[in-house]
Amino acid sequence: MENKKFNLQGAEETRNTPIVYREAQPQDAEKILAYSKIVGGETNFLSFGEEGLPFTVEQEEKLLEDNVKAPKSCMIVALHDERIAGLANFQINKRERLAHHGSIGLSVRKEYWGRGIGSELLSRLIDFASSVGVEIVSLEVNADNERAIRLYERFGFEKFGTFRKAVKINGEYYDSNYMNLYLPKAGRTKDI
Repeated sequence: MENKKFNLQGAEETRNTPIVYREAQPQDAEKILAYSKIVGGETNFLSFGEEGLPFTVEQEEKLLEDNVKAPKSCMIVALHDERIAGLANFQINKRERLAHHGSIGLSVRKEYWGRGIGSELLSRLIDFASSVGVEIVSLEVNADNERAIRLYERFGFEKFGTFRKAVKINGEYYDSNYMNLYLPKAGRTKDI
């Protein structure tokens, strides 16, 4: 899979430093777990907090290895100076009757918010989903995460429901919105 570089939008000191987008590999496991602790501690918009993902490095390596082998799943890292700036994944439903749709997850380190990384990651996930014949891309987003909701709406996602009190953090409840993107059946390029 080809690595692609884009210049980072935003702060002057990083404007000319490229962001590299590529498929996550098993050797990224330790970086991904460290990244999850950072982003989990920066916002309440994720399904985990500063504890990060509940996996050992070995478990994460195995998940990434399985993901690389799965023809209809992908995980993309956005790297800035070899640091993970963003991470996105797409998983197809494995049941035959539900295999026409899949779900995405996306996160970006707070210092990179507003610089186009989320848009680029989302675009790549949608292109990938379309290229493997997916018709519906689903996601769940914190109902208070207005920035993410605007991004998803720009890409054509439509809200179809709200899960009241979906998340509980320190005794406080947060709602989640469910959103779908309906893709045309014609495939796009599979290059992420």
